Amino acid sequence: MSLLKTIDTHPSSAPHESAPPPERLISGNPAFKTWAQDVARGDMIRTGVWEATPGETRSIKGETFEFCHILSGIVELTPEGGEPAVYKAGDSFVMKPGFVGVWKTMETVRKVYVIVT
Repeated sequence: MSLLKTIDTHPSSAPHESAPPPERLISGNPAFKTWAQDVARGDMIRTGVWEATPGETRSIKGETFEFCHILSGIVELTPEGGEPAVYKAGDSFVMKPGFVGVWKTMETVRKVYVIVT
């Protein structure tokens, strides 16, 4: 097993397709695609590419830490009780454990993610 992993930002494999749970959907009809590309330390660290079509959902991280790097599209994240932040291609951000807020995909977004649970 190699200890170096290149993340394919335009994978040709079929993604896992999903939608937000009804209790988290705020508006729109967003569809999600996930190309999981690596796992480490059991299943504690997951890396891959994720894509979402426009819509608005409630984001609840619980005990999860997530690093995101936006490859394309535009999102607006509004932490509960906080001000909105807009992220676009080239931007990176972290949602720390305990994050609760609104994820609004304004333009179909694709990101590289690293999730630590």
